[in-house]
Amino acid sequence: MKMTGAQILCESLVREGVEVIFGILGGAVLPLYDALPNYPQLRHILVRHEQGAAHAADGYARATGRVGVCMATSGPGATNLVTGIANAYLDSSPIIAITGQVARPFIGKDAFQEIDITGITLPVTKHNYLVHSADSLAGIVKEAFYLARTGRPGPVLIDVPRDVQIEQAEFHYPTKVDLPGYKPTLQGHPEQIKKAANLINEAHRSLIIAGRGIIISGAYDELKQLAETAQIPVVSTLLGISSFPESHALSYGMIGMHGMAYANLAVDAADLIIAVGMRFDDRATAKVSAFAPHAHIIHIDIDPAEIGKNVRVDVPIVGDVKAVLNALNKLLVSTERVDWVQQLDDWRKEHPSTEIRDSDGLLPQYVVRQIYEATKGEAIIVTGVGQNQMWAAQHYWYNKPNSLISSGGLGTMGFGLPASIGVKVGCPDSIVWCIDGDGSFQMTIQELATIAQEQVAVKVAIINNGYLGMVRQWQELFYGKRYVATALSCPDFVKIAEGYRIPGLRVKHKREVTSAIERAMEHQGPFIIDFKVEPEENVYPMVPPGAALAEVVEAPEKRKKAISDSAKLPVSNI
Repeated sequence: MKMTGAQILCESLVREGVEVIFGILGGAVLPLYDALPNYPQLRHILVRHEQGAAHAADGYARATGRVGVCMATSGPGATNLVTGIANAYLDSSPIIAITGQVARPFIGKDAFQEIDITGITLPVTKHNYLVHSADSLAGIVKEAFYLARTGRPGPVLIDVPRDVQIEQAEFHYPTKVDLPGYKPTLQGHPEQIKKAANLINEAHRSLIIAGRGIIISGAYDELKQLAETAQIPVVSTLLGISSFPESHALSYGMIGMHGMAYANLAVDAADLIIAVGMRFDDRATAKVSAFAPHAHIIHIDIDPAEIGKNVRVDVPIVGDVKAVLNALNKLLVSTERVDWVQQLDDWRKEHPSTEIRDSDGLLPQYVVRQIYEATKGEAIIVTGVGQNQMWAAQHYWYNKPNSLISSGGLGTMGFGLPASIGVKVGCPDSIVWCIDGDGSFQMTIQELATIAQEQVAVKVAIINNGYLGMVRQWQELFYGKRYVATALSCPDFVKIAEGYRIPGLRVKHKREVTSAIERAMEHQGPFIIDFKVEPEENVYPMVPPGAALAEVVEAPEKRKKAISDSAKLPVSNI
């Protein structure tokens, strides 16, 4: 059966189970958009900026575990996708970005809205394609989806010239792919797994660091079994939050620059680190040369390029996290580590990182905690980037798997609002709260139009301190309180929301917080709350730049610095 390239592309998307596309049309994708009405299985959501399309596809992918799809025209449409594609790349999120391109005879001629988008995105995609003929399109789509979702997930770009979209070809959708050079390792090496099990069975102060790989692999039960069998405390990276229930007795929160003091102290004192599905990002490790100085390190990851890249590793295991943990658990001896767990409990009491101080003013931590209380921990939280992100990570407790969605590696301000659209569209029955900062929110504020048009029922909490808060905090602490270009003259967010026909409230006082959140929850559609919080509130704990995790600084009102006493602990011979 002959079809146009546009029809082949749409039919191929249907074959891959795609239900939603986030995008904006333009001249180079007009044939493709003209074909869309003939495919009612494909719901197109018109965003207001291409960056929003990529973030929405990213949020959809993270929340559902399926491949997210975004679409843009050539030139500026394609380049506007790049930030979102890079964000998905660093956070291992499977998306397909489809871009239009000028017709084949004009490629390389600097035609109107021509840009080499495959060249531009080469460093931030798993793979990308410039489609040369309509008859190759179905095979390319099949390969792209396979690459995006397998191994370490990530973005793939397909650039389709306009004339390819109207060219006719026979349609045959492949049943399988043939990529001899691409064979992700799923099963860990048995000897390496045996070495890891021996280390775990012999260690006295083991610690699991759970990363996003747990969530991607769906290895929640396997992680829990590992922790409970060997009685190993669990800490997480930012993107590993919600991989292990935070109410669990062995859960000790997030590590890193703004991690819990007791979690950072645990890393410093451990004699064995079991790093699962994480990449030792600098925000997690702090000073690399001082990271886990007493510990042997087991690193489990599906991407061999990540092992040994940042931190020395004693036992590397390449493979799918779920498969590796399943094999590892069979070799473990049931163990009690009473003294070690008690030590962490003591540190948690001495350094209560999630304690909220009394204040007459409205504190952002209090707002986040009240959202937790109102949702009973059942919401999916999507954040922007900055102070709001850290407060959401610290003060909402995540017992529900995969319930925090945030920009980690790229730290993309503007991620929160469009990503929450993708999350809610992908999980329509879930409560979705976007916790954003006033600076981050304004970077993609135009997506309120998308929310209004599609009636995407996200609830938005704007933590409005009138600053680019995290940068202001650094200026306060490390630049003599010289605030340069961080003060924001914020608009009236409630009026803006009303302009988009979205109800909103402004909250200035602590006593108003609970009722405002309840009102937002009761409303069936989208709702915005502008929380006017203390302008110079800082995020603590904090590891200063260049310091070790053990040199974590707690809130000034506590008048103390948490210093590791791990040197007092005997070093195990393992």
